[in-house]
Amino acid sequence: MKKGDIKFFIPMRLDFFNSGGGEKTEKATPKKRKKARDEGQAAKSDEINKALTLIVAFFSFSLFVPYMFANIVDTFAVVFASMERFDNVANPNFIRHLLVTMFMQVIIIGAPLMAIIFALNFFVMLLQVKWNPTMKPLMPKLSKINPISGFKRIFSLKAILELFKSLIKLAVIIFVIYLELSGEMSNLPALMHMPVLTSYIYLGQVAIRLAITIGIWFIFVAALDYAYQKYKHEKDLKMSKHEVKEEWKQMEGNPEVKRKIKQKMREATMRRMMQQMPQADVVITNPTHYAVALKYDMMGMGGAPVLLAKGVDFAAKRIRDSATEHEIPIVENPPLARAIYSDVEIDQEIPEELYVAVAEIMAYVFKLKNRMN
Repeated sequence: MKKGDIKFFIPMRLDFFNSGGGEKTEKATPKKRKKARDEGQAAKSDEINKALTLIVAFFSFSLFVPYMFANIVDTFAVVFASMERFDNVANPNFIRHLLVTMFMQVIIIGAPLMAIIFALNFFVMLLQVKWNPTMKPLMPKLSKINPISGFKRIFSLKAILELFKSLIKLAVIIFVIYLELSGEMSNLPALMHMPVLTSYIYLGQVAIRLAITIGIWFIFVAALDYAYQKYKHEKDLKMSKHEVKEEWKQMEGNPEVKRKIKQKMREATMRRMMQQMPQADVVITNPTHYAVALKYDMMGMGGAPVLLAKGVDFAAKRIRDSATEHEIPIVENPPLARAIYSDVEIDQEIPEELYVAVAEIMAYVFKLKNRMN
């Protein structure tokens, strides 16, 4: 570049080329799914709970009306009977006892309905996420109180979808109310001529029927929401190829560590073989690539020769050098050396199919030793 030429510098984001990134196109591994489960992450829709709760609550309410009405009448009868005496009304202890009694009655009256709603929510959630209790979702997180993160959540895609669901539910409610009440408009004037209790019962029946109908319509909204939550959960769990690779490394062990472990094991095996070499009776070679060292205990109970050491290339050379150092006979028999190396492990006896070939060599070696002695 000549003097005076203008240089242009283009800023580049090198982090896009980071091997740790990459598009998440792979399905989640079982390990990541388990980790997500342990952290309380699962595909679930609160809309299913709300819709079923609305239906079951009002249906159960219609069944429990006689029971609840009878208990309410009895409670007020006791209260009014107790308040007939002025001294009871002016007594603080009586008022406290009366309030406690009324509170307990309210619990007794509402207990069956509350128990049904609680059991329903529990079992519906159990069907969605299966049984996997964890306390991690309840742990405090600083990100939840971070105003910047909160601002992002307000204008996030999730917030937009929640607004869209709310608008759909509102539209469903308006539509159902219009359909139900349009057929009841002609009956409203007749309510003016009915007894109060009868009109209340009629209006209650209309309200219960309206709530159950709205709940049934909400089931369709809940089904769509659950399908979306399932899709979103699977999408959030997806992994990049690099993440899958790293996970497999962690599960199977780092290749470098595994290579070092294998190297250490080979070195330990080599040391043990070299320590046993002085006990060998013969070394059979390829002659350069393979070498196996055998020992035969003539004073034993008729057992076969035992393999003390074996190796290829460099290890074979060390076995030959050790045999020369300890004056152990070396016999060249390439097919037998390769067969023993492939089929026999250290400290194992020679298999039956090799007895004849090994026996000939051992006989030759022992005859050679007898001549030398």
